[in-house]
Amino acid sequence: MRIAIQQWIFFGLIYLLLIGNSNFIFSQNESSFKKFRQLPCPEKCWVMKHPFVARKAWKLTQQSLHVTDSILSCGIIGKDANGGKVDAFRHAYWMAILSQKIGRRRALSLGKAHEKSNYRDYKKHRKEDGTVPDKISSEMDLWNNKLGIDLGDTYKKTDNKNMQEIIIQSINLGMLKIIKKNQSGQFLDANGNIIDPKELKGKWENNKCLVNSNYL
Repeated sequence: MRIAIQQWIFFGLIYLLLIGNSNFIFSQNESSFKKFRQLPCPEKCWVMKHPFVARKAWKLTQQSLHVTDSILSCGIIGKDANGGKVDAFRHAYWMAILSQKIGRRRALSLGKAHEKSNYRDYKKHRKEDGTVPDKISSEMDLWNNKLGIDLGDTYKKTDNKNMQEIIIQSINLGMLKIIKKNQSGQFLDANGNIIDPKELKGKWENNKCLVNSNYL
């Protein structure tokens, strides 16, 4: 009974923390609790476990999306934000700055929570970045997340601009992973054959494959 009471007190305190801070991790014109309830279960659990850094994580996430949009606009590493170099940059940069600011363990667990959410999206046929997630895109994200965390941990004191340059250089050196495509953006299998889009629809596992980020 004492343990149960302690658990209710603990979650009650977290609830008050979420409600009491209107800018917790959400926009100013919507209640934080409403937004919290809309989070996918794995990411909601991450927030519950890390209530005191969740707001910072949210701000860093928004920063990474803004920077990625700028990278996409200038075309310095192409325009492919779905399985391509821009996609790889987004994940690596996101994890790098999270690792710098909230620590590698928390960053890693948030990245894993996000990928669990992607699998749930696949099961429910919900799209991420315009397509339904699949196993190979999740493997790509996890690889790039890990590299980003390592870079953030290695370059702990570097500023955001330098970190962007480090990520881009890592992409050009082939240290990150992207999904194999031809110059027309069609997915290719390990032998370089074009994959019929019908073979990909509704499948978690398919014939897509990963290549180093300096491919093409």
